[in-house]
Amino acid sequence: MGSISLRNVSLTASVPLFRDLNLVIADGDRVGLVAGNGNGKTSLLRCIAGQAEPSGGDIVCSRGLQIGYVKQDVPKHLLDLTLHESVRQALPPEVRDFESWRADVALDDFQTPDELRQRQVRALSGGWQRLLLIARIWVNQPDALLLDEPTNHLDLGKLYQLEAWLNASTRNMPVIVASHDREFLDACTNRTLFLRPEQSRYFALPFSEARRALAEEDAADASKAERELKEAKQLRRQAAKLTNIGINSGSDLLTVKAKYLKERAARIEAATTAVHREQSGDIRLANSGTHAKVLLALDDIEVATPAGEPLFQTGRMHVFLGDRIVLLGRNGSGKSQFVRLLHVAITGGEVPGVKVTPSVALGYLDQEMSQLDSRRTPAEIIGHYGVGDGRGRALLAAAGFPIERQGQPVAQLSPGQKARLGLLALRLSAPNFYLLDEPTNHVDIAGRERLEEELLTQEATSILVSHDRSFIRNVGTRFLLIEGRRLREIEGPEAWLQEVAQLQL
Repeated sequence: MGSISLRNVSLTASVPLFRDLNLVIADGDRVGLVAGNGNGKTSLLRCIAGQAEPSGGDIVCSRGLQIGYVKQDVPKHLLDLTLHESVRQALPPEVRDFESWRADVALDDFQTPDELRQRQVRALSGGWQRLLLIARIWVNQPDALLLDEPTNHLDLGKLYQLEAWLNASTRNMPVIVASHDREFLDACTNRTLFLRPEQSRYFALPFSEARRALAEEDAADASKAERELKEAKQLRRQAAKLTNIGINSGSDLLTVKAKYLKERAARIEAATTAVHREQSGDIRLANSGTHAKVLLALDDIEVATPAGEPLFQTGRMHVFLGDRIVLLGRNGSGKSQFVRLLHVAITGGEVPGVKVTPSVALGYLDQEMSQLDSRRTPAEIIGHYGVGDGRGRALLAAAGFPIERQGQPVAQLSPGQKARLGLLALRLSAPNFYLLDEPTNHVDIAGRERLEEELLTQEATSILVSHDRSFIRNVGTRFLLIEGRRLREIEGPEAWLQEVAQLQL
């Protein structure tokens, strides 16, 4: 039996991240860790893994408990190793040579093709690099598992595969998963910790059910706070009246009573629970509008790899005003290459077979945030759009950038901060057509839902690539599937999602 106990655990960085965490995570508990970008998820995992110390409280693990902590990024020293060797290197040196078979067993668990095992890590897709990080931890057979954003860069097939693996292989151990993927949390967790600076909340429920329970508790807290503050306000009014009467009548008794009422009001105000407010930064989009009914027309263009190898044919298709088109397909089918090709066509490049309406104003976002110059600061990037210094500072602050971050090079920002900066720049470009490749990567749950709301509200024409199933369902009006080297329109994503899921069983 293994367990991880948190006793009054608190952590403060430049601001308080969380405080007074008290919970026990036991065998079979799979905890979804939910918070906004920069609000302490990774910090808490590092504390539990013994790689950092909390500001207060204690973290106590069962005697001999071996914790496996899967981080977000691949260490640079692994990039030139093969996939197999990088997993083998995770074994203790004393057993590495004669127990190298354990690396093969770990890779078998993730259905790793033989040809990939001898490929350099730097040549692997982002999805396989994520699974490599998990395999490196799993090869040592940990008693508990901590996963930090394990779904980033996974295609839908690998997402379903990871869900199946977690539910089968880790069901009898303590597991903590920090993630912004709502359906992944529902599929893989049975407990949820909402990490908050003032009062974190823990529910013995998967994410969606826990969130409904959280909303009920927040509503009850807000109602209670409103009643308490109303009572305190009334007490202060009474105190003010008694003070005036006491001064005019010379009554010391009334003055003392007024002082008592003020002190009582202050105690009520001090004890009132603050209503939680998300602080991860706002996301807004724009739509400069167009009167054109058709924004793009494709006449059976061929999409190929950068090396010229054919991927698929589009057939004839039109993109109409107000369409929100979701592009579906397995990794390697050509989704991102198609988006890049459209980007070239819309920005004036010569792409035979693509007709672009002259009134199209493009808003483009790729997975690598390549439109953000890593040497420039957020303030410089926003200033490029003709925004004055004062308004620029206000816009960046609203997007989650405190003043001290606004002057730092983009290269020093976290992935979540880069994503929010890219989305802010997207808004300031005043587009009427959005071309978005994985726009939810590294964006927290509140940000994803805000992005969904903005896409719906602005009614801007969009072509989207995403592996976030909730996002796909919530925003798409048309669905195009790349399959068998052809692009075809399907009624909805459900049948294809189910087919991909079945292939992983």
